[in-house]
Amino acid sequence: MIKQDIIHHVIERTGLPRNKAEVAVDTVFESLKKALAAGDRIELRGFGVFNVRPRKTGIGRNPRTGAEVTITPGKAVRFKPGKELHLLDEKEKPATKPQE
Repeated sequence: MIKQDIIHHVIERTGLPRNKAEVAVDTVFESLKKALAAGDRIELRGFGVFNVRPRKTGIGRNPRTGAEVTITPGKAVRFKPGKELHLLDEKEKPATKPQE
Protein backbone atom coordinates (compact mmCIF):
# COMPACT_ATOMS: atom_id res chain seq x y z
CA MET A 1 0.00 0.00 0.00
CA ILE A 2 1.28 3.44 -0.87
CA LYS A 3 0.25 6.90 0.28
CA GLN A 4 -2.11 7.36 -2.68
CA ASP A 5 -3.97 4.18 -1.63
CA ILE A 6 -4.48 5.66 1.84
CA ILE A 7 -5.77 8.90 0.32
CA HIS A 8 -8.15 6.90 -1.87
CA HIS A 9 -9.51 5.04 1.19
CA VAL A 10 -10.04 8.37 2.99
CA ILE A 11 -11.98 9.67 -0.01
CA GLU A 12 -14.15 6.54 -0.14
CA ARG A 13 -14.89 6.48 3.60
CA THR A 14 -15.48 10.21 4.14
CA GLY A 15 -16.60 11.59 0.79
CA LEU A 16 -14.04 14.39 1.08
CA PRO A 17 -12.69 15.97 -2.10
CA ARG A 18 -9.27 14.68 -3.16
CA ASN A 19 -7.38 17.85 -2.20
CA LYS A 20 -8.81 17.85 1.34
CA ALA A 21 -8.12 14.13 1.76
CA GLU A 22 -4.51 14.69 0.66
CA VAL A 23 -4.12 17.52 3.17
CA ALA A 24 -5.56 15.33 5.95
CA VAL A 25 -3.22 12.40 5.19
CA ASP A 26 -0.20 14.71 4.79
CA THR A 27 -1.02 16.37 8.12
CA VAL A 28 -1.14 13.01 9.91
CA PHE A 29 2.18 11.90 8.41
CA GLU A 30 3.87 15.23 9.19
CA SER A 31 2.66 15.01 12.79
CA LEU A 32 4.07 11.49 13.09
CA LYS A 33 7.42 12.59 11.61
CA LYS A 34 7.70 15.57 13.97
CA ALA A 35 6.90 13.45 17.01
CA LEU A 36 9.49 10.81 16.06
CA ALA A 37 12.10 13.48 15.30
CA ALA A 38 11.51 14.87 18.80
CA GLY A 39 12.06 11.37 20.22
CA ASP A 40 8.43 10.93 21.29
CA ARG A 41 6.66 7.59 21.48
CA ILE A 42 3.61 7.18 19.22
CA GLU A 43 0.96 4.74 20.40
CA LEU A 44 -1.90 3.95 18.05
CA ARG A 45 -4.33 1.73 19.92
CA GLY A 46 -5.27 -1.34 17.95
CA PHE A 47 -2.36 -0.84 15.56
CA GLY A 48 0.95 -0.60 17.40
CA VAL A 49 3.66 1.58 18.89
CA PHE A 50 6.41 3.54 17.15
CA ASN A 51 9.40 4.67 19.17
CA VAL A 52 12.93 5.92 18.58
CA ARG A 53 15.77 3.83 19.97
CA PRO A 54 19.48 4.51 19.96
CA ARG A 55 21.52 2.48 17.51
CA LYS A 56 24.91 1.46 18.83
CA THR A 57 28.28 1.86 17.20
CA GLY A 58 29.52 -1.09 15.21
CA ILE A 59 31.84 -2.24 12.50
CA GLY A 60 30.50 -3.06 9.07
CA ARG A 61 32.03 -3.92 5.73
CA ASN A 62 31.88 -2.20 2.38
CA PRO A 63 30.31 -4.88 0.14
CA ARG A 64 32.37 -3.84 -2.89
CA THR A 65 35.82 -3.59 -1.35
CA GLY A 66 35.45 -5.64 1.82
CA ALA A 67 37.05 -2.80 3.80
CA GLU A 68 35.91 -2.31 7.39
CA VAL A 69 33.74 0.73 8.00
CA THR A 70 32.85 2.23 11.37
CA ILE A 71 29.12 2.61 11.83
CA THR A 72 28.39 5.73 13.86
CA PRO A 73 25.82 5.65 16.64
CA GLY A 74 22.47 7.02 15.65
CA LYS A 75 18.78 6.55 16.17
CA ALA A 76 16.34 4.16 14.52
CA VAL A 77 12.56 4.04 14.48
CA ARG A 78 11.14 0.77 15.78
CA PHE A 79 7.59 -0.54 15.42
CA LYS A 80 5.93 -2.98 17.78
CA PRO A 81 2.62 -4.30 16.41
CA GLY A 82 -0.47 -4.18 18.59
CA LYS A 83 -2.61 -7.09 19.67
CA GLU A 84 -5.02 -6.77 16.73
CA LEU A 85 -2.17 -7.12 14.23
CA HIS A 86 -0.97 -10.23 16.03
CA LEU A 87 -4.49 -11.63 15.81
CA LEU A 88 -4.48 -10.98 12.05
CA ASP A 89 -1.30 -13.02 11.78
CA GLU A 90 -2.90 -15.93 13.63
CA LYS A 91 -6.00 -15.87 11.39
CA GLU A 92 -3.81 -16.22 8.28
CA LYS A 93 -2.04 -19.35 9.56
CA PRO A 94 -3.49 -22.61 8.20
CA ALA A 95 -5.21 -24.84 10.71
CA THR A 96 -3.10 -27.78 11.79
CA LYS A 97 -4.47 -31.29 11.53
CA PRO A 98 -4.57 -33.35 14.71
CA GLN A 99 -2.15 -36.29 14.66
CA GLU A 100 -3.69 -39.74 14.67
